Amino acid sequence: MIRTAANDWYKTRKLGDDITLISEPFIKPFYRCNIWHLRGRDRDLLIDSGMGVVSLRAHVPLVTEKPLTAVASHSHFDHIGCHHEFETRLAHRDEADLLANPTRQNTLAEDYATDGIFEQLPPAPYSSENYAVKPAAVTGYLDEGDVIDLGDRRLTVLHLPGHSPGGIALFEAATGILFSGDTLYDGPLVEDVYHSNAEDYYISMIKLRALKPRVVHGGHFRSFDGARFRILLENWFKAHGA
Repeated sequence: MIRTAANDWYKTRKLGDDITLISEPFIKPFYRCNIWHLRGRDRDLLIDSGMGVVSLRAHVPLVTEKPLTAVASHSHFDHIGCHHEFETRLAHRDEADLLANPTRQNTLAEDYATDGIFEQLPPAPYSSENYAVKPAAVTGYLDEGDVIDLGDRRLTVLHLPGHSPGGIALFEAATGILFSGDTLYDGPLVEDVYHSNAEDYYISMIKLRALKPRVVHGGHFRSFDGARFRILLENWFKAHGA
């Protein structure tokens, strides 16, 4: 399989609202994490950081322009690979031990990080057999109801266990923007992996049901509006007998 040059690994796309989507286009869509960058007055926010097979700081200048807080929506390999590159790292306390002590098993890399997830391989010396997430101990915890303040933007933390014990979403009430992580996105949801919990997932979806977002940026696949958000939720409840 062809290898991709490091300079070509990432793609950025501005979406409005001072939000930029950073993606890894040579990873197949189901496995490709959406990396979200928010511009704030006093500091910027990064939600998730991809696989870490190519340095974000070295190849995406956007993430180095201002002081930046890196948040992990949860701690699977496709979302936390570059967290170690940032000085300020926040996550829910139920993910903290895994971020500090990642293994191929507890990050899901053992089951999913194969050559088959790529359209083109990362640059050498990457090998799927030896791939591992680097430790990135959190510098602070995020709990239900906490607010991340960027100076002119405030995002409220929602604890949404189910996919992962410390999964979170961030909701900016002033703009109606929801960053939903891997709890809800417009594609097949993953509800049965290492440390998933069906009962917790159900409760988290009920919590999301109470929101009325204008736009939703998920952990994977395309963004969508509030109408699509409601359809996805209702379809999920129907599929789960509720």
